[in-house]
Amino acid sequence: MDNRTVVTALDRAVAIIDPVLDVLAERDPVGLKARTFRTPTAEDTAIDTVLDTLAKTLNATDFPGTAAWLELDAQARSWWWVARIGAVNTVAVAFPSVFGVLVNRLPLQDLLGFANQAMVLVAVARENGVTDRSAHVSMLASVLCGREVDRDGAEPDTSSTPTPTRECGPFALLHAMWDVAAVLRDVSSELAKRPHSRGIYRVLSAIPLVGGVASYIGERGALSRAAKQGIGWVHANAESPSHVG
Repeated sequence: MDNRTVVTALDRAVAIIDPVLDVLAERDPVGLKARTFRTPTAEDTAIDTVLDTLAKTLNATDFPGTAAWLELDAQARSWWWVARIGAVNTVAVAFPSVFGVLVNRLPLQDLLGFANQAMVLVAVARENGVTDRSAHVSMLASVLCGREVDRDGAEPDTSSTPTPTRECGPFALLHAMWDVAAVLRDVSSELAKRPHSRGIYRVLSAIPLVGGVASYIGERGALSRAAKQGIGWVHANAESPSHVG
């Protein structure tokens, strides 16, 4: 498969990922993020008390845009995305293994796993000061496909690039992962190159029922390794990445 085909698919994936990450990081539809900076007063009503309690709960998760988030460094913010995306999206990645080896032979798990790792890598790059879309594409090509692409010689075909959507809500990450998976079907031969579960977890994932749990643990480990490789790529290729220990 030529580099231009791979770059085109990854460019379309990033076009979906970036707006979703923007929504999660910036939107505050009910004002709870803003309330994490608020100091209660004697004039507060019962509604204020309830909202402040909800805001404290949100703040305890270090959610982007909260007071707690501002206290995190680049490393902590990077691993926040790994943990949160891993906790949500990896369930969908691992679920097919509940049915054992029959479903594991289908490309669905690699497709969703690749999409999940792509979302994490873009989020990690952003937290380390890399926001350029072409850099995100180059990073995904390197870490997930083992390809060092020359963007000048492999410009993406943007004739049918999807219109980014800005969905907000608890299922935004899952919906985005499915959308990313849809545009990655054109590079199915590249999917197996991504970081995978360790051998023992791949063996256990072939066992019905037990396979789901084993696959989840294995995919979380693979996701962490992909994130570490992404941070390494940022340090090696970005002009002035934020420091990550």
